[in-house]
Amino acid sequence: MPEITVAVVQMEPKLGDVEANIYQMADMIERICSAEDTDLIVFPELATTGVEMGVGFNRVAERVPGHQFNVLATRAADFSTTVVFGLPTKEKVESIFYNAAVVIGPDGEFLGEYRKVHLKGEEQLSFRAGYRFLVFDTTFGTIGVMVGWDMAFPEAARSLVLNGAEIICVPAAYEEPYIDEWRAFCVARAVENGVFMVAANRVGIEPSRQYFGESAIVAPDGRILSAIQEDPESQRALPGYAFARINTEDVRRYREEMQIIMSRSPASYGAVVKKY
Repeated sequence: MPEITVAVVQMEPKLGDVEANIYQMADMIERICSAEDTDLIVFPELATTGVEMGVGFNRVAERVPGHQFNVLATRAADFSTTVVFGLPTKEKVESIFYNAAVVIGPDGEFLGEYRKVHLKGEEQLSFRAGYRFLVFDTTFGTIGVMVGWDMAFPEAARSLVLNGAEIICVPAAYEEPYIDEWRAFCVARAVENGVFMVAANRVGIEPSRQYFGESAIVAPDGRILSAIQEDPESQRALPGYAFARINTEDVRRYREEMQIIMSRSPASYGAVVKKY
């Protein structure tokens, strides 16, 4: 297939201010697509609300497609781009909430919702865990979605790849002091699966957390194609975005060269599916 342009957005959501956040995101879509014709844009985890909402998620979680989705779907359609972003969603039963990510197609259509499987610490007090790793067919290939701490589990990315993912999008909210883990996971998940990683991590400070950004686009062979580094003057992670040109033919070439998928030995991996 021809090359496509992908972008990661590194933003600082205003805690609990859904309207401000979604219109900031809509403006960012316009800025990115006006700067370069972009096929895929990935925003951070819980980008529309912030993270430390606690019981406040009851107020802002929505069934999709809903208001948060619709505002960004309109802007995605305006620029014919695919958008992935994190938000809290809910079931028809009002008390069931998910830390989720949705995929919007270039016509503004709803392509699907992924619900974060691996909930860490106090997340378990606000959300119910998802249980499936989903892939989505787009105009430029098959993408998978993980959210935040899913990155720490090799089984998550491998499941997506075995289901056909050529690009894995990762909306994230990784905080200090886990910067070394984040860097390692971005590269390791790409190389061990021969897949593009498009990982958008947020910045900013909330009551008990500071987020470090370091959003990155990583090639199947582990090369960092684009990344957002700390601002040298302020020595802080700042909002912004980064582009990269990618071609999913590189996925096929890398996997054929390294035989990373075909050389698997599933019969030897029984321990992987045991709980303890």
